[in-house]
Amino acid sequence: MMTDGTPVLGSLHSVGGEGVVRMEGRFDAGIDEVWAALTDPARLAQWFGEVGGDLSEGGEFSVRLPHAGERTGRVEKWEPPQSMVLRMRDPDAKPGQPEQTVREAHLSPEGADKTRLAWIERGLPVNLLPAYGTGIQIHVEQLADFLSGRELRDVEVRWNELFPAYEALGVA
Repeated sequence: MMTDGTPVLGSLHSVGGEGVVRMEGRFDAGIDEVWAALTDPARLAQWFGEVGGDLSEGGEFSVRLPHAGERTGRVEKWEPPQSMVLRMRDPDAKPGQPEQTVREAHLSPEGADKTRLAWIERGLPVNLLPAYGTGIQIHVEQLADFLSGRELRDVEVRWNELFPAYEALGVA
């Protein structure tokens, strides 16, 4: 548990020398609503970032994240409303950061009005997993805030609250 009562939602792993973050969240919204929040550019702009391009299998797209800059991507798998796999590219990767990662989202309904999301990010540097875990948890929390109509959390404040726990978590 975090000091504010929020649990660490993620786990950090190393597979074949590459880092993997797995994050889970449960939302008080139906699967179609969660899928739309993850895939509709107008909705994404309200909680994640600006997305443009073709969000369908084989499509190319771009993302502008407020705190992380621009990315491009390719849709590897698109199965509405259950799962997607995106190959993300950072055209301006800093030294030690990956030029390419794979992001997966898997949704499963829990009754008519609740949805579980598994967000998995692969291809990360193992030494930076606590930072990636922190950032991905913040994204999942902002998705929850957006879906419930709450104001989005302050990213810097959340980072400072979450990062020490991810640092202590270690890599499985």
